[in-house]
Amino acid sequence: MTVTAIDYTGVFQALPGMVALLTPDLVYADANEEFLRMSRRTREQVVGRHLFEVFPDNPNNPAASGMRNLAASLERVRETGTRDAMALQRYDVEDPERPGEWEERYWSPVNAPVLGPDGKVAVLVHRVEEVTELIKARGGPTGGRTRVLEAELYTRARELQELNERLRQAHAREREVALALQEAMLPARRQMGHHRAAVRYRPAVGALNVCGDWYDLVDLVGGHRIGVAVGDVVGHGLAAAGVMGQLRSALSAASRVAAGPAEALNVLGRYAHVVDGAESATAVTTFIDFDAHTITYSSAGHPPPVLLHADGRLEFLDRATDPPLDARPDPVRRPEFRTTYTEGATLVLYTDGLVERRHEDIDTGLTRLADSLTRHRTDDPESLADAVLLELLPPGGATDDTALVIVRL
Repeated sequence: MTVTAIDYTGVFQALPGMVALLTPDLVYADANEEFLRMSRRTREQVVGRHLFEVFPDNPNNPAASGMRNLAASLERVRETGTRDAMALQRYDVEDPERPGEWEERYWSPVNAPVLGPDGKVAVLVHRVEEVTELIKARGGPTGGRTRVLEAELYTRARELQELNERLRQAHAREREVALALQEAMLPARRQMGHHRAAVRYRPAVGALNVCGDWYDLVDLVGGHRIGVAVGDVVGHGLAAAGVMGQLRSALSAASRVAAGPAEALNVLGRYAHVVDGAESATAVTTFIDFDAHTITYSSAGHPPPVLLHADGRLEFLDRATDPPLDARPDPVRRPEFRTTYTEGATLVLYTDGLVERRHEDIDTGLTRLADSLTRHRTDDPESLADAVLLELLPPGGATDDTALVIVRL
């Protein structure tokens, strides 16, 4: 049977629980067979009639409020467009065969909206679980109180399930925002003339698909030059990503007008000092001059880039290292250093999630990185990036975010 051939009207009528559909005006539009059976009503007595016309509150019991509570819940769903799981309700239901006689019933309702094409609530779904037998238990008052507690626990458990579902939906929406944020703020892998670059971005295990690490590749004014940078904001998720976006954008703009990477980091440090959440953020930026075959670099508390020379020699760019971005209340010019390379060399920038492990000296991680780069030095940047991540990140994922940029010079 195909999906289009399913008889959804038949499915609705065959549902094992009590389910009714109401209009936004609280008029019954339909009710399944179980709802009619358990409420002891015919279809004619329900469909087309208002909620209070079918189930009025008991006029002989001033404390009776079950139907008013139900109406309030349905109205909340109608106004907010979100489902509502009600606490266990006592209803006095009039016996349809003996008018004026009322039965004590206990129902556990959940009300949910169905939106129309205009985004407004078109139908209200009213699902009920009959728990009267749990309340009217044999064994006298004590047994009855025990059954009441059992029913209340059951209701609370179901409310927790509803809450978990809402949290799951909220998390899914947050993840969609995170993915859009990542796509908007981080540049895609790119081709720079005949120079190739590979980028990788791995959030920490359990985090959204966005984190506080960033990378950037920016064309620089004057000659055949680019700036390549990576940075790290403490934390994960949307808050860290927001700070990350601010710092990345600021460094990208500063790099376009700065005389060198140290000046760009000086500007970024002043900016980070007034950005909430930028505490202890780190960054390293490199200015590559393809005509002069030079790399000028400066680091603000970040692990050193690696220059893998064409002859296989490996060089850590660690001769211009300074404290993190906001470490000094008064700005002090940061150091920078220039090194040379020959065509075919590879520049590697990364964040600490690639090399740092708990209870392990960072030199151990740097040695692992050096070994991996050396063994795969002839690979193209994309293959090299995949090999490095495979060998350095734990199989189940890292507990810290990781960004990786590899440029073939």
